[in-house]
Amino acid sequence: MSSKTVNQKAWFLVLPVFLMVAFNALIPLMTVVNYSVQETFGDNVFTWAGVHWFQEVMHSERFHSALLRNILFSAIVLTIEIPLGLAIALTMPRKGPWVSVCLVLMSLPLLIPWNVVGSMWNIMALPDIGLLGKAINSLGINYNYTRQPVAAWFTIVLMDIWHWTSLVVLLCYAGLVSIPDAYYQAAKVDGAKRLAIFRYIQLPKLKHVLTIAVLLRFMDSFMIYTEAQVMTGGGPGNSTTFLSIDLVKTAIGQFDLGPAAAMSLIYFLIILFVSWLFYTLMMKNEEN
Repeated sequence: MSSKTVNQKAWFLVLPVFLMVAFNALIPLMTVVNYSVQETFGDNVFTWAGVHWFQEVMHSERFHSALLRNILFSAIVLTIEIPLGLAIALTMPRKGPWVSVCLVLMSLPLLIPWNVVGSMWNIMALPDIGLLGKAINSLGINYNYTRQPVAAWFTIVLMDIWHWTSLVVLLCYAGLVSIPDAYYQAAKVDGAKRLAIFRYIQLPKLKHVLTIAVLLRFMDSFMIYTEAQVMTGGGPGNSTTFLSIDLVKTAIGQFDLGPAAAMSLIYFLIILFVSWLFYTLMMKNEEN
């Protein structure tokens, strides 16, 4: 028998990646863990606090309120963006010159930086001079997102839908064009209707794509910060103060590093757990 020699030199090619991950993720994470179990004083003096900050955060009404806002926001945008993105992808052409036009138009919102998106909608939604705000008020609806919590929520949700539905569209479109034509030809021979084709061919084939879309959109929406911070700053009042905004206020505004570190770790674990739960449920009946 001939023995095959394994070349381990390939590990040197991925070594820079491991070092970058360690520098950009592991080291900051260890710093956050260190702050979360200690009390910080001036002159770089630390005292052991144990799980005190975690208990304080978990029993904080402020944390619970921000968490509920995050859950509600993610639920709203996922409920709208996933079906809407899938519907748009189904109507897009598969062949011809309009394919490139549609793909470019769908990609444009994703190319705009998050802070610019917040600034754009901030100006556009102003009740006196903004295109959106003035149009809504001209219909006889009292709209002012700077003073009305419902209007602020409506504007942020609408902004997120405009910004991120394109991602769902592009993912679903890529999944649709990858379905072999043989499936459609067989359905045509059997006389299947449009709804039957969607239910028995397209939707099952898009299962993995939709799983990725749900996970990406959940993580992005649950970690929303820049757009909401630029647009409302967490107001009016605390109506749009999500966990990320509250975390920055605690860490930078109040300089409470211990509670902020504990909150960030709890925040991370919530995202990790819910993402795992989403993936497990959506892939539960997956065939090997």
